[in-house]
Amino acid sequence: MLEIKNIDVFYGDVQVIWDISFNIKQGEIVALIGANGAGKSTTLKTISGILRPKKGEIHFNDIPIHKVEPYKLIEIGLVHVPEARRLFVEMSVEENLDMGSLKGEAKKEREITKQLVFDLFPRLLERRRQLAGTLSGGEQQMLAIGRGLMAKPKLQMFDEPSLGLSPILVKDIFNVIKRIKEEGTTVLIVEQNVKQTLAIADRAYVLENGKIALQGTGAELLSNEHVRTAYLGV
Repeated sequence: MLEIKNIDVFYGDVQVIWDISFNIKQGEIVALIGANGAGKSTTLKTISGILRPKKGEIHFNDIPIHKVEPYKLIEIGLVHVPEARRLFVEMSVEENLDMGSLKGEAKKEREITKQLVFDLFPRLLERRRQLAGTLSGGEQQMLAIGRGLMAKPKLQMFDEPSLGLSPILVKDIFNVIKRIKEEGTTVLIVEQNVKQTLAIADRAYVLENGKIALQGTGAELLSNEHVRTAYLGV
């Protein structure tokens, strides 16, 4: 479904990603883990067209998306739920959801998809008329995920979905990500909560200093000595 081929990525003159390659198959949850500054968020921004690779290619369902304008990616089924949520804070919960379904099939099926979102997040249904900026941090994260789902993505990318949430809400968010996969959406997740991420991931890649250092199934990396020492504190 998604294939990243030997990409180099820079911020100005500073190289952040060195020759990384990986792939995601349809129906998987794939995780990118690593320390702060390892290049995880940069990788997501490059896939979603916010940054352009100076070398290499990115293909999504055989389309070379490293040449596609970012706003067109949602139309081919690629959605990025960014870190810090990026909601329309002066719009209501329901208006934010509607903004996620402005084109094509997503617009036609808006009410059906919205019901799915409310099934996943009953709290959003209770607050559907409330301004997004007045929600709690956990509710805002629910809304950011829900808005992404409204576009009916084939691949949904998450950047730090559990950041700043209480342990109970973190558990809820990871359960929802598993549900999203069960509903047929492929998932790419960047997350500092390594233990819970690897527990739900089919496969994972470890980024260190802008390079892929390790890869394997979620279970394999959970038991890997380097991962346990460096990221799990074991």
